[in-house]
Amino acid sequence: MARMAVSVLAILLVSCAVAAAASFDKEFDITWGDGRGKILNNGQLLTLGLDKISGSGFQSKHEYLFGKIDMQLKLVAGNSAGTVTAYYLSSMGATHDEIDFEFLGNETGEPYTLHTNVFTQGQGQREQQFRLWFDPTKDFHTYSILWNPKHIIFMVDDMPIRDFRNLEGKGIAFPKNQPMRLYSSLWNADDWATQGGRVKTDWSHAPFSASYRGFKADACVVVASGRTRCGASVGKEAAPGGTAGAGAGEWYNQELDLTRQQRMRLVQRNYMIYNYCTDPKRVAQGLPAECSM
Repeated sequence: MARMAVSVLAILLVSCAVAAAASFDKEFDITWGDGRGKILNNGQLLTLGLDKISGSGFQSKHEYLFGKIDMQLKLVAGNSAGTVTAYYLSSMGATHDEIDFEFLGNETGEPYTLHTNVFTQGQGQREQQFRLWFDPTKDFHTYSILWNPKHIIFMVDDMPIRDFRNLEGKGIAFPKNQPMRLYSSLWNADDWATQGGRVKTDWSHAPFSASYRGFKADACVVVASGRTRCGASVGKEAAPGGTAGAGAGEWYNQELDLTRQQRMRLVQRNYMIYNYCTDPKRVAQGLPAECSM
């Protein structure tokens, strides 16, 4: 059944549009790691390293208020147990918003866990976890976040795997007012990351390395005075909370049509291994309200 699902997914996958990738040295700052993070190949490749002393990380120079973000990653190969490669959007402060991809390493031959989460006003606990239908260490794959006023859609090689909808009309918070930067890091989390912390990082395999290329952001970028500019070549600006989508591309109003909803359900049926909406013991006060909608 799993083999059949892989074949179906391979047929359904839609290729990403070919476009020039942004230069990492122009779009990002390596913020920690004491040289373990490197920008190479004239800005077209970024690598993060992890050893027993330290991991490393980077962040975007820009803040975004909605956008379609693509990044190609090749994850730590071999025995990656205990390591976490995090790739996420986040604002700052105790009531921050956050949209997470986290890749939890595993022992050699065992699959990675793709961990997703959404924080609104400082509240998370909206985890969904997946196995991938390919080896994410053998080649680069594209991991995308589509964030607009109605949806947060997580995608892998353009395949939707999760859709967090705006249900503010039902009293459920949705990230829409706080600009976010893009962050990524490679770090040691062997107290919890692999099999609940039972498998520790084997430092004899260090240094560990994750690679990045093909960054693209079709987004509304925060510019002077807190205003936003949407689109790569569009000079229109708007105040956050107002007409922030002026000049934005199709992504600003995009949602999943019936076919892509069916594809997402196929992934969830075959590859989802954890869903907060089916784990009443996870949250003391019971399941969040969106789980019944």
